[in-house]
Amino acid sequence: MEKLNSWKVGTLGFQHVLAMYAGAVIVPLIVGPAIGLNAEQLAYLISIDLFTCGIATLLQVIGGKHFGIRLPVILGCTFTAVGPMIAIGNMQGITAIYGAIIASGIIVMILSQFMSKIMRFFPPIVTGSVVAIIGVSLIPVAMNNAAGGQGDPSFGSLENLFLATLTLVLIIVMNRFFKGYMRAISVLLSLIAGTIVAYFMGIVSFAEVSNASWFHLVQPFYFGFPTFNVSAILTMTLVAIVSMIESTGVFLALGDVCEKKLDSKDIKKGLRAEGLAVVIGRIFNSFPYTSFSQNVGLVALTKVKTRNVVIAAGVILMILGLLPKVAALTTIIPMAVLGGAMIPMFGMVISSGIRMLSSVDFSKNENLLIVACSIGIGLGSAVVPAIFGNLPESVRLLVENGIVVGSLTAILLNLVFNYKEINSSKSEQLEQLKNDHSMEII
Repeated sequence: MEKLNSWKVGTLGFQHVLAMYAGAVIVPLIVGPAIGLNAEQLAYLISIDLFTCGIATLLQVIGGKHFGIRLPVILGCTFTAVGPMIAIGNMQGITAIYGAIIASGIIVMILSQFMSKIMRFFPPIVTGSVVAIIGVSLIPVAMNNAAGGQGDPSFGSLENLFLATLTLVLIIVMNRFFKGYMRAISVLLSLIAGTIVAYFMGIVSFAEVSNASWFHLVQPFYFGFPTFNVSAILTMTLVAIVSMIESTGVFLALGDVCEKKLDSKDIKKGLRAEGLAVVIGRIFNSFPYTSFSQNVGLVALTKVKTRNVVIAAGVILMILGLLPKVAALTTIIPMAVLGGAMIPMFGMVISSGIRMLSSVDFSKNENLLIVACSIGIGLGSAVVPAIFGNLPESVRLLVENGIVVGSLTAILLNLVFNYKEINSSKSEQLEQLKNDHSMEII
């Protein structure tokens, strides 16, 4: 392969940033308004999200003796955490979210030592059910935003429905007629196009961009010092374990793309780096991270496997995170446009869960029952949380969170029905993970 000069490294690095940008900023864009942050706080949250994505990426790519997979992988905020964070934030405040994130990051670093043992309790029937529940529970958020956002005077107006539909149609069209990189950034391009149309409709205001400064310094604990709640920590730990399993699959698939044989030590170092990144990210007020498979797909597409490109992407992300006007530009996206993009994005989460479940033997009635009960209970508790209104608040946080109660149901029923399969060899499980994520990045 030709040697890349600085200009090419920077350009290819910026391409990685574009490929992950929409996925990175959409988590704070969803969670911030849902837990009551104002425009200034939301802009800061997006800025710091980009900054800490850069730190997390550099930590993973550059690595050290005990941390980092040392492969061209980019880290960003995980969708898996959106629902739980909104539930925790609305019930206990943003400081409880951050306390749970710190605790879960430390737990990830500890659990990385025992990943092969933990994976036995999270086969495809469990992870598939969990991911499907997460996707289903997020669809109401997408639909509310598509209508203009709950409480907005224009909720359900024709203008909002038009913008949401336009954004959704643009994403579908680009995925139908484009391939490779253009398809990878279809969500970003659709958000930009929808916002431009909204501007000509008189819906978009650039006041927040004008008021934002050109540069700011990172402020640790900007939203307050973390508070620790057992039920919130358990919630985020379950999310973290699912993310660990997904990241393991991404590492294995990326190892194949880069023609590097990974062993258990490499996987442990990669997961340790993710755990450390989560803790560091919380100190700087960001959210949990996972390895972004869309960037692995970009590596496979471009055939550029050098780490320098992703190191450049990490530096670019950190620079963008120090420029408040960049984050302010993101906040002008109308809720309806954002909602239109959320529908296929969250729908893809459901699809990912179904894809995981495709490897499950559904000729066994026990497996049908596990999926039926876990998704049924998870969705039911999310749709009708009032059923648990008389329980103590600490218990309610668990049972009203459909993701957590559905996950626990899947884990327990899998133990009851599939105890023998749980003891299958870790090599078979790792091979399954690699195959799943190899399919995902094609």
